[in-house]
Amino acid sequence: MTNSAANRHPKARTRLMLAGGAIIVVVVVVVVFVLLRGGGGKPSPASVSASASRDAAAGTSSLVAQVTGVPAATFDQVGAGKVNAHPDPITPAAPARTLGGKPEMVYIGAEFCPYCAAERWAMITALSRFGTFTGLRTIKSATADGGGNIEPYPATSTWTFAPATYTSAYLAFTPVEIYTNIPDPATGGYTQLQKLTAEQQALINKYDAPPYVPSADQGAIPFVDYGGKYLSVGASYDPGVLQGLTWAQIAADLHDPSSPVAKGVLGTANYMTAALCELTGNQPGTACTPTVRSLQSHL
Repeated sequence: MTNSAANRHPKARTRLMLAGGAIIVVVVVVVVFVLLRGGGGKPSPASVSASASRDAAAGTSSLVAQVTGVPAATFDQVGAGKVNAHPDPITPAAPARTLGGKPEMVYIGAEFCPYCAAERWAMITALSRFGTFTGLRTIKSATADGGGNIEPYPATSTWTFAPATYTSAYLAFTPVEIYTNIPDPATGGYTQLQKLTAEQQALINKYDAPPYVPSADQGAIPFVDYGGKYLSVGASYDPGVLQGLTWAQIAADLHDPSSPVAKGVLGTANYMTAALCELTGNQPGTACTPTVRSLQSHL
């Protein structure tokens, strides 16, 4: 079962319900269950206006540099940080997932999802230790969907992978943002952004379902596959630590290892890095530090 630790913490989950090989978002009003479970988020999309949605703010080069350039010493100071879950081994072992001869990390999420919003900060900081992003753009998660249902952790400052590319000598990263954060009154959800390939659909069908996740969390996002070896479903830390903060404030907090933001984001990133280092043979050494390698035994 993946993210067993996260399932013991308060959270709601965003779920992509699978029907006839297609993914649809089922709108759920998150009430008491937000207090009983922790991690992903149930499809309660966004009520952000089109003008303030996908282009909420332009990610300046200085902001991107600050987020992608967290020093290794800061990561090491945070260590395990304060996280609710981390990547879990896929058991029984799945076939190794590669792309272009390199281990492939697959992310499936949506721009409206507040739990994806939180997880992206950790993914960006972790993956930047192995390679380089171009085209990252800032957005906010949803506040309410096309039906007016309120989203938990509304308008969380985050990024979108939709226009971005990633280059690394060590691994491949394949992100899919299925929906925007723009409400769609016709469906009560969001407008579609990117489509899953048949292979990605099969990945979700198999591993975002029992016995890999509890039946209550089937179809949850964010969904992350680490080279077919590790799996993560839902947010790995409390998205609430980002509430009310701007991109610049979050970026600054990432450089303060004592901040709740750093403990959540960088702690999660360290576990992600530990899983990725397992795939790359602990290369490069700048990413796979002794502190990171010490976390591998906890995966």
